[in-house]
Amino acid sequence: HQFVQGRIADYNPDEPDLPTNSPRAHYAISEAALTAVRKFGLPEYKKHIANFINSQGSLIEIYEKSRKAKKVPVILPNGKKFNLSPGKHNELQASIIKEFAPRFLKSPKVLYFGDTAKKGLVIDLPSFVLLNVCVSDHDKLPDVVLLDSSKNWIFLIEAVTSHGPMNPKRLFELQEMFKASKCGKIFVSAFPDFTEFKRHSKEISWETEVWIADFPEHIIHYNGDKFIGPR
Repeated sequence: HQFVQGRIADYNPDEPDLPTNSPRAHYAISEAALTAVRKFGLPEYKKHIANFINSQGSLIEIYEKSRKAKKVPVILPNGKKFNLSPGKHNELQASIIKEFAPRFLKSPKVLYFGDTAKKGLVIDLPSFVLLNVCVSDHDKLPDVVLLDSSKNWIFLIEAVTSHGPMNPKRLFELQEMFKASKCGKIFVSAFPDFTEFKRHSKEISWETEVWIADFPEHIIHYNGDKFIGPR
C-alpha cells in the first residue's frame, strides 16, 4: 500500500508475522506520521512535516530509488556504460550487446542502440555515412545495429519480446535501406527464450538468422547455403 511505502502507516505493527490472508491483518498510523499529524493547525506543523519527509523520504524519492534499482545495465564494446529503463525488451537488447556481439563478431562496434524510453540512445552517424547508409529516419532502423569491422559485416538485429521478427516485409525494408552499402548484411531475429521464438517461428523470413538469449552460444539459420554470413 502507498501509505506503507510512504511510512505513513505500518502493516500489522502489533503482529508482524501475521499471514497475508489473516482476518486480523490491519494497518495503523506510524509513530513518525502520528507525531507530525498531531501538530496540525499549530505553528510548528510545517516544520514537523518537513522533518518527517527528511527522515522517511517522499514517495517520489522512494519510487525513484526503486526505479533506478531496476535499471538494466549495459556496457558497450568501447567501454561506454548505460542504464536502460526496466523491461524485457531492454533486457534482451542488453543480452545482444553482452552475449551475442562478443560470440559472433570478431571486432564488434555498436552503430545503433536504443532504449524503449529513448530511441536512438546510441547512433554512430559518421560510421553510417562511411557505410553509405542514410539514417534520416531512426524509426526504420532495427533495434540493434552492429558492425564487425574485421569482415566488413553489418548485423541488423530485431529484439523480439512481443512482435517484430525478421519477416519478409521487414527484411525487404532493411534490404532497401542498406542496399547502397557494400558491406555484408546479416539479418537477425533475437528472442529471450524458446517459448517466444516458437510464437513467431512461422513469421521469420528465409535467409535470416535466429538467436535465443537462453542459448547464447547457438545460432539457428533459416535455410540458405551459408551458416552465418552476408547476403
